[in-house]
Amino acid sequence: MKKFFVLCLVLLTASAVIAHPHFRKTTSVKVGDNELSISFFTVPANMSHLEGIADGEFVSPGRPSLKVSADLKAGAASIPAGTYLVGAVKKSDSWEMVLYPGELGRDEKPDMSKVIKLDSQFNKSAEPAEHLVVDIYPGSGKSEGKAVVMIGFGTMWLDGVISDAQ
Repeated sequence: MKKFFVLCLVLLTASAVIAHPHFRKTTSVKVGDNELSISFFTVPANMSHLEGIADGEFVSPGRPSLKVSADLKAGAASIPAGTYLVGAVKKSDSWEMVLYPGELGRDEKPDMSKVIKLDSQFNKSAEPAEHLVVDIYPGSGKSEGKAVVMIGFGTMWLDGVISDAQ
């Protein structure tokens, strides 16, 4: 029995050493007087998972959480101070970034009437991001001069405007 216990302990230790790490990352920025932070898990980009997503379905790889210290205005979207789950909704062959107020349980589906739709830009890249990338940065293209949340997942990149000011 002791040998069995030692063997189990060795196997568990080895699997922990070999296991692929998932880090919790947090980025904080200041937009005007507003403190913004985004936290997420660095999950691997599993593109095959996205193939099964139906049009109109909400997904949130790595479950990015956006914290906003004061109300924001982003085009037609108003984002009250609070915490939001950052996600995306599939739109045929494109994606739209959305914010869901609060948090959702692991298998819980969002009430789509509560999502805040962001002015979004979706792009594909030949160079894949092997792991989820999430950041807050100054926009480009039609988002020039605005603050955006950017998500990179595999060959897919999605920006959503969160503030009209930088």
